[in-house]
Amino acid sequence: MGKRIFLLIATNILVMVTIGIVLSVLPIGNYIQNGRIDFVTLLAFSAVIGFTGAFMSLAMSRWMAKMMMGVKVLKENDSLTPVERKLVEKVHKLSRAAGLIKMPEVGIYHSPEVNAFATGPSKSRSLVAVSSGLLQNMDEDAIEGVLAHEVAHIANGDMVTMTLLQGVVNTFVVFFARIAAWLVSRFAREDLAPIVHFIAVIIFQIMFSILGSLVVLAYSRYREYHADNGGADLAGKDKMIHALRSLQNYSGRVSNEQASVATLKINNKKGSSMLFSSHPDLNERIRRLEAK
Repeated sequence: MGKRIFLLIATNILVMVTIGIVLSVLPIGNYIQNGRIDFVTLLAFSAVIGFTGAFMSLAMSRWMAKMMMGVKVLKENDSLTPVERKLVEKVHKLSRAAGLIKMPEVGIYHSPEVNAFATGPSKSRSLVAVSSGLLQNMDEDAIEGVLAHEVAHIANGDMVTMTLLQGVVNTFVVFFARIAAWLVSRFAREDLAPIVHFIAVIIFQIMFSILGSLVVLAYSRYREYHADNGGADLAGKDKMIHALRSLQNYSGRVSNEQASVATLKINNKKGSSMLFSSHPDLNERIRRLEAK
């Protein structure tokens, strides 16, 4: 899930900044009247940008994931290797058990990292992708546990829930970024104030978006526990725990230089770094599953 959250947040920031720049030159962006801010107009303007950016990011999520990760989509009618066919069959079996009507797309991307993610704008337009490193380093039970976890994310509708939360966060990011930019512009010369305001809006929006992502990441950590429980229901608690322990074992063999593995947060450290993690500590996830 770490990769899908990163893709969603990164795409959201880019889309939101672009929409903000475009709308700022249109009448709807005229929230400053006689040198003062019309807060009602600004809030409406912020909501338009915030939710438009979030839902556009959601709509693009599956396409962005395929493009950025180089995902090879596996189709049942294609000439698949035994490993590829078994992967598709496992995802479809788990998806049916989860009550999904339309099967997710299944893909593989070539990377030595042990990772997997699920993404897509809806339950009927979703994607489950695994790395070649995961297939090479995990046994069958662990792979099934990981796949069950990702299918649970789809069945829980986590991408839509995260998008709604992102829309709310975006709204406040845009709102406060423009207030801060307006305050900064008041210290500039009158002829330079519009330019200062325009530049400050972009800077503050990016800064506040990064801070706002902490809220999204905190919620992501909370949803991981639910996906673990869902994975345990689909594949069995033992397989889900085995999958998490396999990630632990793998993280113990990974050097600090292999930063790409951090996207799955299999080597989380306690402390302030957890604020920027999309996943809770593996030990805590295992403890909660064992107590289930």
